[in-house]
Amino acid sequence: MALSFREWREDDDLKLNQLWGDPESTQAGQFRAVLRPSSNEPWSRCIVAEDDGIPVAAGVVYETSLHPDRLWAYVEVARENRRTGLGTTLLDMLRKEAESAPSGVTKLRAKVEPGTPGAAFAEAAGLTPIQRSCVVLVEPGKLKLPVFTDDGPQLDEAATGSVELTQAVTQFYNAVHEWDRAEMTLGKAQQMLLNDATGASGAVVLRDKPKKDGGKIAAFAVSYTQERTDEPADVLVGYDTTLDLDEAQAAVESLVAMLAYQYPVQLEVDESMTAVVRALEPLIKAGVARQVGSETLILSD
Repeated sequence: MALSFREWREDDDLKLNQLWGDPESTQAGQFRAVLRPSSNEPWSRCIVAEDDGIPVAAGVVYETSLHPDRLWAYVEVARENRRTGLGTTLLDMLRKEAESAPSGVTKLRAKVEPGTPGAAFAEAAGLTPIQRSCVVLVEPGKLKLPVFTDDGPQLDEAATGSVELTQAVTQFYNAVHEWDRAEMTLGKAQQMLLNDATGASGAVVLRDKPKKDGGKIAAFAVSYTQERTDEPADVLVGYDTTLDLDEAQAAVESLVAMLAYQYPVQLEVDESMTAVVRALEPLIKAGVARQVGSETLILSD
């Protein structure tokens, strides 16, 4: 091979996607979208490898404001050019570029599916798993509805723009991302998780007692499905992480039972969402819920 390296150009995506073919995983498809010209605001560096003048591989490293302690990194190499050391060379070049990141952060993270070439490459590069997640589908009509009393837990609709819900989402996100410190704020929660542009179409909250009696949000669910169909609704389920774990689990169980009473719902669950994991485990064992698709691993050095 007569290899050369250069910065990303505007038309490289068309050339590389044609050569690479379909993404080998969901994560690969997502990261291809961030292959773009290098930038200082937000900071990113993207390098293309050419073989005899033809683009065959690319890699990117970039900062995010939400998780500031690590840089995302992604490398993809055409099948015909793999096992030649090209991916490792690109990653080494990206590590060198990372030394100039204005934040001073040099640790990398990557997102892969187990068993894929990307996962094998990341592990060979010395990255180790720091988080595991999956999507769980809960079948409808198989869970008993919780019974609420007048002075006990209450289910309420919530506006996605409400300060109370935004505060609950922000606190939950930061608490369950201690493994990769998050700087979620009320503004970011609205922008990334709750406004119309995210697809958020509605929310419900489970309070520990009626709102008129000072009831606080024990668990919440945000739907990202605009119209009711037979397809499972994509739902973000969270909870008050300051609660006793058994209380939090009970709140999540009640909320999931309500959500899946008539329609299927699917939730993306990180291992760190302890109360959600504990609520779903018996449902999976009973056949009421099941994992959909492959797991996702986040690895870091």
